[in-house]
Amino acid sequence: MPNSEQATAVAPAPFARITRGGRIVACPIDETLLLVIGAGAAMADQVPVEIDEDSSTQAIASVIGWRLATSQGSGTHGFAALLPFDGTERMPATVRFGKDGAGKRYIVAPRAASAQDVAGMLKEFAGPQAVHVLGRLVDLMMKPPLGEQKLTAIATLLKAGTTSDGYIELLGEGHDDAIALKGWAHDMPGGASRAIIRADGSCLAETSIAVFPRTDAPDGAVGFVGLLSAEDLPRARDIQGIFYRGKGAWRYLAVHERKLVAGPLETPGHIRSMLLQSQSSPQVLLRLREAANGFDGTETISGLPVPVRLGVDSLFQGDDGAFLISGWLLDPDDHVQSVRLRRQRAEERLDGSWIRTERPDVEEAFADRSDFKNAFEGHRRSHGFIGFVGELAGDHASPVYLELTLRDTRRAYMPLFPARVTARHAALRLLNSIDPTSWSLPDIIDRQIVPFLSAARTRPPAVETVLDIGAFDQAQGPAIIIATGEADEDFAASLGLLALDPHTRRAPIVLVLQSERFRRQAARIRQIAEFYRLPLRLVSVEGAGDACDLAQAGARTIDNETVVLLSASLTPANPGWYQTLIATYDANRGSIISPTLAYEDHSIRWAGSPSLDRPDHLQSSRYAGYPIGAVNRLKLTRVATASLECCILPRSALVEDTGTAPAYLGASLKGLDLALRLSGKGYESYWLPSLQMLGSDEAGAAGSAASARYVERADQTIFRARWMSAAEPEIATAREISA
Repeated sequence: MPNSEQATAVAPAPFARITRGGRIVACPIDETLLLVIGAGAAMADQVPVEIDEDSSTQAIASVIGWRLATSQGSGTHGFAALLPFDGTERMPATVRFGKDGAGKRYIVAPRAASAQDVAGMLKEFAGPQAVHVLGRLVDLMMKPPLGEQKLTAIATLLKAGTTSDGYIELLGEGHDDAIALKGWAHDMPGGASRAIIRADGSCLAETSIAVFPRTDAPDGAVGFVGLLSAEDLPRARDIQGIFYRGKGAWRYLAVHERKLVAGPLETPGHIRSMLLQSQSSPQVLLRLREAANGFDGTETISGLPVPVRLGVDSLFQGDDGAFLISGWLLDPDDHVQSVRLRRQRAEERLDGSWIRTERPDVEEAFADRSDFKNAFEGHRRSHGFIGFVGELAGDHASPVYLELTLRDTRRAYMPLFPARVTARHAALRLLNSIDPTSWSLPDIIDRQIVPFLSAARTRPPAVETVLDIGAFDQAQGPAIIIATGEADEDFAASLGLLALDPHTRRAPIVLVLQSERFRRQAARIRQIAEFYRLPLRLVSVEGAGDACDLAQAGARTIDNETVVLLSASLTPANPGWYQTLIATYDANRGSIISPTLAYEDHSIRWAGSPSLDRPDHLQSSRYAGYPIGAVNRLKLTRVATASLECCILPRSALVEDTGTAPAYLGASLKGLDLALRLSGKGYESYWLPSLQMLGSDEAGAAGSAASARYVERADQTIFRARWMSAAEPEIATAREISA
């Protein structure tokens, strides 16, 4: 059907000179589309075209035409046509409109025009019809695909072919992928449609608009409230305006210079204030109602008119951004469809993977509530929950909250305030809060705590304070590093034993403590060191998880080539132990040498790890439980890993980069993990049977005595996952070692 033929009332524009003699101007829109404008006879909306007289290039062009006020030669109509085009080829020289060589042949102007040039030409060429022509042209160009080049061209044409229709007075950021807007306009239709956002660039958006009467707007204007959503929304403060399809043409809404940019917590209230008097399609009103009921920073679960209640006991956020949450949910009538942890536009469903636990305290608190009676009938006792949620995207300073979605689509919220601690401390605090007899504890370890720890990114501890007591700089020999860990070891006894030994009393001693403990006990340690006249360096470390972290941090504060690691819980069983270690090390320089570790009853606790065939068995020893006398005459023995509770080793082994370690809960497997990494770096390990140290293994420092076996379970799971997959190459290395 022919295009509209309204005549223009202006004289031929300068552009007419370009199109005389059967010429057209071409503008590449993107790599698949070419826009041409010219003058000729009236044409249908869809016309076959042929490029460069090549029949293989035949395609269908979409044409927009208008009648010229003054004919130009044989041309009575102006036209703008969009035709398929291979942007990788050169610009065409000719374009024929029509079938089988019978159509009109046009010569393409040698210089390609830009979209801005075309907009200016059409305004001159079409006169008052320009807005209509540009609008129809944009309608055609809005068909998919819509790439960045095409959107930029559309925005350029719209700038030239639209008039301002009103103002956007409020832009509201949201927790969902949408931006709220409110203002007034003359030609704004209610409903869902597409729009072009004008910001630093151009962005295609979907709009959901509702209109309402507004007495303070200009005559004929209405108020509007709506939502903008797009795959890559700009920030609300960066939006300059939007182009939208009004009832009669494309329009432009500029953002008012005195605009209000509302934050995510304020936006729902602004939408609610206008929603009751607004009109639009049912789908749009439903979406606006959901946005109006969005999270505004207040707790709304307790106000639900149905028997649903939720509480959060603890929410820990690790250094890596992952979350560990525990709480309870009462939902006797099964109203809740989903529970999500959210921050800004990021969300993670919690109820899909959480572990339910028994909560007698919750039952007792709601026992007299008749509306919750069904929650405690039969075997329904698992009202608690514990869950792990990975890192949520978005600004870490933004609020975190729980979102409950009911089966009738209503939503309710609970604001949360995460405790920011290390993953290790979060897991330990949660473990210590759970009844150790709970049947669900193994599942909690395996499905929540272990994934939480495995996702953690451990950070090296930082040395906070270094305090020298006595003549530390003049002390001779390898430095003795004592790392006290979290347990309350009596390091005063260790310092006293070192003072009684004529060799260790002259050796440099480095006592490394966590910063909190340093602040409590630094004065007492100074008194002890000064009393015994020990050359002592006292080191305070921030962010240390265990004795391994402390030892590595302490090694960075000295420059001795060789160091001796000594746990504060160990007592030497042999006189002259320090000299014996040094002499053995001098014969095997660059290696790591550990003595036998025994309990106070002189039964063996550790006597070498002879094989890497099973890394998860390296903690044990074939001599475990034997009396010391069974091995004390054996010679120095090569082993797979040494014990870092007590050993002599090069300082470089503690300060070089050996890779990161998982967030273990206890120190035992953390030390074994480090020993394996040192073995992988080429450090040979030896066991010295003739030398013994007495003391218990790691006590309940990492948790309560009741939860100790679960701490070990978590560490074993993490250790196996890390090292069993790497066991094969290690086994090959171990088999090269002579028995």
